[in-house]
Amino acid sequence: MGGLGAEAIVERLVSGLGLGEGDFDTDLAAADPWVRIPGERLVEAAQILKADPDLAFDTLHCLSGVDWPKDDPPAVEVVYHLFSLAKKHWIVLKTRVPREGGCLPTLENVWKAANWHERECYDLFGVRFEGHSDHRRILLPADWPGHPLLRDWEWPETWHKIPVKPGRQMTDRAEKGQMTGVGPFD
Repeated sequence: MGGLGAEAIVERLVSGLGLGEGDFDTDLAAADPWVRIPGERLVEAAQILKADPDLAFDTLHCLSGVDWPKDDPPAVEVVYHLFSLAKKHWIVLKTRVPREGGCLPTLENVWKAANWHERECYDLFGVRFEGHSDHRRILLPADWPGHPLLRDWEWPETWHKIPVKPGRQMTDRAEKGQMTGVGPFD
C-alpha cells in the first residue's frame, strides 16, 4: 500500500491536536494500527485527518462499537476505520464513552457516511451522537427494549405480544450443529 505509515499519521494527528504523552494511546504494531483520543477532541481530529493534504482521509470505511462492561469505569469504545483513497493509507481512530449515557459529537459533517454508521452504533450500543441530523434507530423498531450488542443485554420474551426470544427447539438444533435459520420454516 502507498501513503504514509501509521507512525507518521499518528505523529501528524497528535501534533495537530497538541496532545502530549499520556493524552492518547496507540498501537502501531496492531494488524490495524490505531490511536485513541479523548472524545472531546473527536471532531477536531476528524477535520485534521480529512483536511491535511498529506493525510487526506476521505473515507470513513466503518464505525463500530465495542462494549467493555468490566472496565473501571465501564465503557463503550467507538472505533472509526479511516482510509485515504488518494494516498492509499489507513488508520483506526478510537475513543471511549461511558457505558451508560455515552455521547459523542457527530462526524456526519466531516464524512457523510457517519450518518448511518452512528445510527447503527446508537441502535446497538446506546451511544448518542450529539448534533446528528436523524438520531433514531436504524435496524430495530423505535420502541425496542435496550441495545442488543451490550454484553449484558437479554432477549425479551416478547415484543408487542410477538414471541422474539429464540425457542428451545431452535437452540437445541443449533447446539447439535444443525444449520438453523436457513429453511422456509426456521
